[in-house]
Amino acid sequence: MKIHEYQAKDILAKYGVAVPRGEVANTLDEALDVAKKLFANGAKGVVVKAQIHAGGRGKGGGVKVARTIDQAEQFAKQILGMQLITHQTGPLGQKVQRLLIEETANIDRELYLGIVLDRAAAKLVFMASQAGGMEIEEVAAKDPDAIHKVYIDPAVGFQPYQARQLAFALGLQPTQINQAVAFMLGLYKAYVETDASLLEINPFITTKDDKLFALDCKINFDDNAIFRHKDLKELRDIAEEDPLEVEASKYALNYIKLDGNIACMVNGAGLAMATMDIIKYAGGSPANFLDVGGGANQQQIEHAFEILLSDKGVQAVFINIFGGILRVDTLAQGVVEAAKKTNVKVPVVLRLEGTNVEEGRKILKDSGLNFIIGETMQDAAQKVVAAAKGAKS
Repeated sequence: MKIHEYQAKDILAKYGVAVPRGEVANTLDEALDVAKKLFANGAKGVVVKAQIHAGGRGKGGGVKVARTIDQAEQFAKQILGMQLITHQTGPLGQKVQRLLIEETANIDRELYLGIVLDRAAAKLVFMASQAGGMEIEEVAAKDPDAIHKVYIDPAVGFQPYQARQLAFALGLQPTQINQAVAFMLGLYKAYVETDASLLEINPFITTKDDKLFALDCKINFDDNAIFRHKDLKELRDIAEEDPLEVEASKYALNYIKLDGNIACMVNGAGLAMATMDIIKYAGGSPANFLDVGGGANQQQIEHAFEILLSDKGVQAVFINIFGGILRVDTLAQGVVEAAKKTNVKVPVVLRLEGTNVEEGRKILKDSGLNFIIGETMQDAAQKVVAAAKGAKS
């Protein structure tokens, strides 16, 4: 689950991590009130920041520095309600429905801090880089040595000596080291206690008077742990999520919308990834990732099918099921019922193997519906790509 920058900073502040003074604003009047308050309390300027679940906001025109109240009003009018397009929003962009108004900082250096799980090492890794303000993926690609890492033993947690190692690697001043250690320990505690899956401070800044701040912050949470955090669950903003993904979450379906035209329904994340790959190898483009899971029932299958067909860009459906816990006949019955309810008008290709596969194939055959059956994954992928091209023409 993603949250907004202002929400992430509220969390960090509770853990003693320094963030600039600022408040969220949902209207132009609220934005002006916050700006006036900050100027009245000594701010030399304010930053008007669009709040959407995407990076690259500054490059898209969603972050502006105002030196006067009039400028703050002008920028707030420009940004609030705009359709902000960044490299992470896709071509349609995301509507800006709230702003973060913050005081400006007397920046000396822009650095980077981040915590994430390294699955290969089976440990959390705390990363730091002097290349702050840049996309960390770009830094990793161009100069991987510019990213300093320490791995955290889960039995003992993140230790002060490790924080000092990272502080020295960042080239911080001696007067900043103790601040940095406390800052990083606060980040780690916030990460662990909120069951985060990602925490990034980019940029992590030093000021000319030797202070340290989280100038920007991104936190994602592990969906599987949200049941332990009722307060965090309230931070979810479904207006920032794809409507089909929101609908899928109501039925415990793992759905992610993509840009292709071939919808996929698969049981198991690994098989889902393989299915998308084989569609690409066959010359097609997947419209989504959808894992119905191993224990899906007929009702979930029906809802999954309806969600797939709600995507107007879908021109064919590929159902790839290996029946284990999810029996093939259960899947087949769900698909038939959903197809009848939705009056499906696009080709549906199925590849079925596993428990009760013969019963499932019989259900499809007796349904009276024109399903296309693939004998193998490759055969089914080629058939669905051809069917999608035929539907498009």
